[in-house]
Amino acid sequence: MLAAAALILLSLVGLQTATPLAPVSTLALDDIIRCTGLTQAASELEGGESGDGRALYDAALFWSLTAIQAGQNARHAPAATEAQVTRARIKAVRELTAENPAARAHLQRCRDRTPSLG
Repeated sequence: MLAAAALILLSLVGLQTATPLAPVSTLALDDIIRCTGLTQAASELEGGESGDGRALYDAALFWSLTAIQAGQNARHAPAATEAQVTRARIKAVRELTAENPAARAHLQRCRDRTPSLG
């Protein structure tokens, strides 16, 4: 079941949103890791009870799977990609807790690139 969900999500990686953003497939691994950390942190801070919390959870899932795929494509060891994501999440928790405007703006750009998961 999880494998099927992963395949569906990964097939959406190249989709564009209504805003004129670069497709996810053209982003550098560092940008994907940053979005993963930001969306995971925001999801943790928001919780899953609200509509926004559920949307953040979906975004975190999408970006996490995208980071795994991008790491594999870059021939990085899975543990190295996971470590990068963990560091990005810890940094993002600090930034979002401090209401850092640049982090909030970057989080919004990541959310704008996230396809609707239903």
